[in-house]
Amino acid sequence: MSDESNRFVAKHVSGLPRSGIRDFFAVVAQMPDAISLGIGEPDFVTPWHIREAAIYALEQGKTHYTDNRGLLALRKAISSYVQKHFTMEYRPEDEILTTVGVSEALDIALRALINPGDKVLYHEPCYVSYHPSVTLAHGVAIPVATSARDQFALDPDALAAAWQPGCKVLILNFPTNPTGGVADRGRLERIAKFAKEKDLVVLSDEIYAELTFDGEHVSIATLPGMRERTVFLHGMSKAFAMTGFRLGFACGPAALIEAMMKVHQYCMMCAPILSQAAAIEALRHGWDDVLRMREKYHQRRDYIVTRFNELGLPCHSPRGAFYAFPSVGQFGLSSLDFAKRLLNEQKVAVVPGTAFGPGGAGFVRASFSTGYDQIIQACDRIAKFLETLRAAEQAPRKVISG
Repeated sequence: MSDESNRFVAKHVSGLPRSGIRDFFAVVAQMPDAISLGIGEPDFVTPWHIREAAIYALEQGKTHYTDNRGLLALRKAISSYVQKHFTMEYRPEDEILTTVGVSEALDIALRALINPGDKVLYHEPCYVSYHPSVTLAHGVAIPVATSARDQFALDPDALAAAWQPGCKVLILNFPTNPTGGVADRGRLERIAKFAKEKDLVVLSDEIYAELTFDGEHVSIATLPGMRERTVFLHGMSKAFAMTGFRLGFACGPAALIEAMMKVHQYCMMCAPILSQAAAIEALRHGWDDVLRMREKYHQRRDYIVTRFNELGLPCHSPRGAFYAFPSVGQFGLSSLDFAKRLLNEQKVAVVPGTAFGPGGAGFVRASFSTGYDQIIQACDRIAKFLETLRAAEQAPRKVISG
């Protein structure tokens, strides 16, 4: 039976699809014996000294609102951290804004920049919220496809070909969720040249920057002429294992940060003060923790990529983030059917590639933020599942005579 109240829902919201990740893992939650390679969340508990900072802040009675931009001490810590690890300088007073995760930072950046009908370029497969966030800001999302042949790096020529009159914003995400794709300095320079030629504002989501395994991570904001047209988006969730703290931040030109702050102050007020206290500790004293966890992810990456290729699931080695993106299309199943059958038959959860856009068809995302032993068990179960698929392909088919 249809709900008559649906007629009250805004058209641009009613047309949005539900998250392909969350719907799938609502099922996984009901299977306690399943091994999840799905949700992009570190299996590490937030380091103790960071948790202790939040506990101490609570014991000190720090339970009130903060400045809309966030605690000045946190903005100073962000400024120092970004200068040290990204070689970028931003003033704590007016060029940094703390947010409730990077998701909010992206949302309010788009709402602060987009006029109805403005177009936004982004590369896919991509994080599930990019296209919907553009739609919710009354913009028009313009995807730029990437391919496994190029390890899902953004091709500047493909970006130029996708451009249309009315494009105002370019969303970048390096390293990329779900593919682990990156952009080296040379490629970024070509992208930056294009952005300047077309007068684009760049929203650079670099939440996985610290989890770069091969080569150096370069932010496009560091390239000549890009600081004044780039909003650098980052946060604590991935590298510091602080997903539940929901603490992100944006750095950029004062005028753009001010515009974002206006949206932020009316929809969110401020990020939670206890999370801000924890973030100060993490940024000041958490780098050794980051390096320790990154080394574990690196080991897991090497294992799971090697194992997938041995099993006949072609998979490039992601240079960043903590996702493998193997090809599964050779079995004649859609990525969704492959994922459903793998879950039902062997109780291993992966995310269908189509959750990240049409370019993900024929692939699945497997997160190696899960423990090493569980990854080994999951790969063993996947091997059994693939044996079943191959046996079915080789089985003689019955011929029904008329």
